[in-house]
Amino acid sequence: MAVQLYASRVILQQLGEVDYGIYSVVAGLVALFGFVNASMTSSTQRFLTFHLEQGDPARLKQIFATCIHIHVLISLLLVVLAETLGLWYLRTHMVIPPERLQAAFWVFQLSILSTVVSIMTFPYMADIIAREKMSAFARISIVEAVLKLLIVFLLTVALMDKLVLYALLVVGVQLVVCFCYKGYANRRFDESHYRFYHERPLFREILGFAGWNLWGNTAAVMANQGLNLLLNFFFGPAVNAARAVSVQVQSVMMQFANNFQTAINPQITKTYSAGQLPEMHQLVLRSAKFSYLMLLALCLPLLFEAPFLLDLWLDKVPAYSVVFVRLMVVITLIDMTANPLMISAAATGRVKVYQSVVGSVLLLIVPVSYLVLRTGAEPWAVYVVHLAVCCVAYVVRLLLVRPMVQLPLGRFVTGVLLRCLLVTVVASALPLLLWHFQPVEGLWGHLLMLAVCVAAALAGAYGLGLSGEERRFVLDKIAGLLRRGKK
Repeated sequence: MAVQLYASRVILQQLGEVDYGIYSVVAGLVALFGFVNASMTSSTQRFLTFHLEQGDPARLKQIFATCIHIHVLISLLLVVLAETLGLWYLRTHMVIPPERLQAAFWVFQLSILSTVVSIMTFPYMADIIAREKMSAFARISIVEAVLKLLIVFLLTVALMDKLVLYALLVVGVQLVVCFCYKGYANRRFDESHYRFYHERPLFREILGFAGWNLWGNTAAVMANQGLNLLLNFFFGPAVNAARAVSVQVQSVMMQFANNFQTAINPQITKTYSAGQLPEMHQLVLRSAKFSYLMLLALCLPLLFEAPFLLDLWLDKVPAYSVVFVRLMVVITLIDMTANPLMISAAATGRVKVYQSVVGSVLLLIVPVSYLVLRTGAEPWAVYVVHLAVCCVAYVVRLLLVRPMVQLPLGRFVTGVLLRCLLVTVVASALPLLLWHFQPVEGLWGHLLMLAVCVAAALAGAYGLGLSGEERRFVLDKIAGLLRRGKK
């Protein structure tokens, strides 16, 4: 997280506001054409995890080979769509200064290559996560962070076009990460050694599961990249730079929560596969609640001190960044607590109704945002639309998942939603009082506010967010760490 924040600061300084916005929107256009992969990644994860619990090594090899074939087809589809429709949109509709069109073209081509490498990496990553080898996942993540620091250094000393160089270096990082995941999986897991295998029913089963996921994931990609394109169309690359800042903040928060959820998601699928529904329900509730409570310690300071933190982080803060970040923080809090519901639905394999309904709701974000911007609204209005639709989608998810896995809806509402709301209200009270009665001025004033926000969030989470059993568990873990530290 620290590397990502530092790298974003230096990259914005080195590229400049316009080039940073160009990279964000051009790379986002390529990601938009990678919407098929978003659906396939969850399918690969689900099938590998589910069949690991079944204990059939031969079937696991067949599933892995089939997933590789599908990812190859997705890569080819991405290249075809990007080099035709994507290139046409880049040249005819994007708002890019004429002198930067050539650089944008090469960023587009390198982003295609980077996305293809990422697509082909995922089956190996999914295998590592399905087998819950989190230490390997952590070590490769550290390698990736070090390489991102190297990118920052090279940008500061480069003499060539820094926008093109940045895109080229991102491809290099993706290649190294791909080789790391593939090398580890090949050494440890027999099924990850590719062997040609084709079984039409299995191919159709995995692709069919991915097909229904496609609708929901298309909506998610459209919400992220579609809004980026809308902001470029109405306001130009400078506003894209502000959105890129808010997306970087979102990425850091999601990485923080996703690393926790990555460890618990395979257990949700495995307990469902084993028919252990009460254990699965407990995992879902705790995953949602713990994700929110951990994120709140990051989000509360951002909500109160966004101007100070952005000034501290960035050399020059793009216009609209503060309001973008604050709204994105709230959206992320909602989305991360919804993820366990999505994993629960995927575990059943019956995602047709879930994905079609939730996806249809989320697809409203872009057209409604377009209509709002056509009325002359400010750029931040698209975030308000996004937030409103996410709230509606959350309610829909709960109603759909409840009968699919017999989820105790009352326990979820009282144990997760109301408890998290109570923690948020109580934790916000002290910072609000401090903000109202003691104007925050100077460095020490801002640092005091940050400390109060973090302390209030942690105290509220411990005192009101956790049950008695969970508090005892936390205390035992802290005591164990202290004992090891003394040794």
